[in-house]
Amino acid sequence: MTTTVPTGLAEETEIRAYSDFVTGAPADVHEALGIGARQFGAARALAIREDPSRFFNRVGGFGPDEPVTADVVEEVCGFFRDQGVPRGSFMIAPSVLPSDWDATAAKWGLTQGARFAKLGYDVATAVDTGDSAAALDPDLRVGPVEPHEAREWATVMMTTFGFTTPAMIDMASACVGRPNWRQYAVRDGERIVAVGSVFVNGDCADMFGGATLPEARGRGAQSALLAARVQAARDAGCRWLVAETGAEGPGDHNSSLHNMLRSGFAPLYERVAWVWGE
Repeated sequence: MTTTVPTGLAEETEIRAYSDFVTGAPADVHEALGIGARQFGAARALAIREDPSRFFNRVGGFGPDEPVTADVVEEVCGFFRDQGVPRGSFMIAPSVLPSDWDATAAKWGLTQGARFAKLGYDVATAVDTGDSAAALDPDLRVGPVEPHEAREWATVMMTTFGFTTPAMIDMASACVGRPNWRQYAVRDGERIVAVGSVFVNGDCADMFGGATLPEARGRGAQSALLAARVQAARDAGCRWLVAETGAEGPGDHNSSLHNMLRSGFAPLYERVAWVWGE
């Protein structure tokens, strides 16, 4: 399967999902975590001072209609510095990098970090995803997350990714039920064992936060969650879906990547995280 999702829209949808996820937290969580956000033209930057992983310290949303200039890079580095974070990442699609990028990166000490596979899905032309849902272990069931389940849902997602501080879980919990979000869970009895979200951005939607507890892996949970979220995007009238996950190097195997490829997602490009450090 191929997809024609525009690069600018794919990058914009991803950073809008991250931005809404982080900045939609209540005021006390903002204060506890030291959350900051700023827009630089089409791009958006985020910082969480009290997150030791530095995962959410990022800027993204760069597209072909707005060049990545040295001035913008300087302003974003200044934002990270002002927020008191020691590290932040520039997420820029390879086709958007300017011809003088190597010189700009060297000037501001940006180094290559993790590589991500960017994937796309053409909702209008995709085949039915029912087989993915049918592959779910018969002892499990998939469905939307109810408001009273927000804390449990957030705990499964955040702790699976290594975010264990209560304020980070509070940040995630506040996402449940917000406009443009759809959250899903796989349950074993009454217990949530796997989760996933989709964020709707007009014609495009972003797959977000798919996670499964270790003891529930290999039972079809993520394939079922992918199918549920594809259907949610279709119901919302989206034309495209995008997702991102770790790229595979020699000898690597990323189960999330292969789950998405089996579900009909197509590779768009690989993107390097360009890392700024104080």
